[in-house]
Amino acid sequence: MLYLGPEKKAIQQVSKLDSGITDWQQYYQQQASAVKHPLLKQFYQAGMVLANTPISQVPLLALDFETTGLDPANAGIVSIGLVPMTLTHIASSQARQWLIKPKFALDEGSITLHGITHSDITQAPDIIDILPQLLPYLAGKVIVVHYRGIERPFLQAALQDRLAESIAFPVIDTMELEARLHRKKQKKWWRSWHPIKPKKQTSIRLADSRSRYNLPAYRPHHAVTDAIACAELLQAQIAARFSPDTPIEQLWC
Repeated sequence: MLYLGPEKKAIQQVSKLDSGITDWQQYYQQQASAVKHPLLKQFYQAGMVLANTPISQVPLLALDFETTGLDPANAGIVSIGLVPMTLTHIASSQARQWLIKPKFALDEGSITLHGITHSDITQAPDIIDILPQLLPYLAGKVIVVHYRGIERPFLQAALQDRLAESIAFPVIDTMELEARLHRKKQKKWWRSWHPIKPKKQTSIRLADSRSRYNLPAYRPHHAVTDAIACAELLQAQIAARFSPDTPIEQLWC
């Protein structure tokens, strides 16, 4: 994932990107009739679980994009990594990764982060060419990401540009789950010690969040590796702070 900005700003930006959809099952049913492109129609026809479904019974897929920037209006996807998962298993043998040729040029900053160069993507397909492979993986799944300001809006922008139709799907944002916990802790600390200045904000980046659950350090900004890292983080978060019986509506957005 390409995430560079201050965490407070990133969380504020995410609030503007949220779907506002509360009944995802109904939304999928409506879209299955409304969309025109056959791949999107098949995607929505796969359906979505009810909001009160326990997380242990929800089909999950961890997803990560590497991009040329942070704004889908002027940046594109260069790599996609995904891995199916449950609360007890990560299907690493089924993990997939694609290099994508973006419509926007690579810049030195993004190359330094994810290591994908111009020569790597010279022969890479456009995202439209891998949709027949990508969308069946996503169909029927709740998508697990770390910072939802990337995967959903970037895929929406890419499809809107190429198909004149977009896509929406529910996500569990492991970064937001960490933010909930540490915002709550900070508020309690502030009430106890006001007017003393609050302590430095806890980092909720992927690597720092993983370290709090004693998960190993992985190489960052590699799509499949980040997807697996995100999947492991969600498993640890559910085990430590939630329950297999937690309704998905308490976790998704």
